[in-house]
Amino acid sequence: MTPANRGEVWLVDLGLAAKIRPALVLNVLPGEKERSLTTLVPHTTSLRGSHYEVSVKVAFLRPGAFDTQGLVTVPMARLVRRLGSLSPEQMKAVESGVRAWLGL
Repeated sequence: MTPANRGEVWLVDLGLAAKIRPALVLNVLPGEKERSLTTLVPHTTSLRGSHYEVSVKVAFLRPGAFDTQGLVTVPMARLVRRLGSLSPEQMKAVESGVRAWLGL
């Protein structure tokens, strides 16, 4: 499987209720001795107006936002297909939302 790099957006199988949806890879690549897990920020098109929804415009996603309250860690085997990458500025905006949600 192709490794999922930090800042990439992948289609991910988040389980029956959450379905397959785009999500941003937040973690760095794990080493050989680490578990094959990835931490993701799901993308949603069902916006609620939350302070923790971070909208970024990219051609490969429908209008919506990354839900920084919805952080999830899954096995890398659940990643289906790479869609594209965020720019450094877009990544900083999502990181800021994650820090706000976690109080960091």
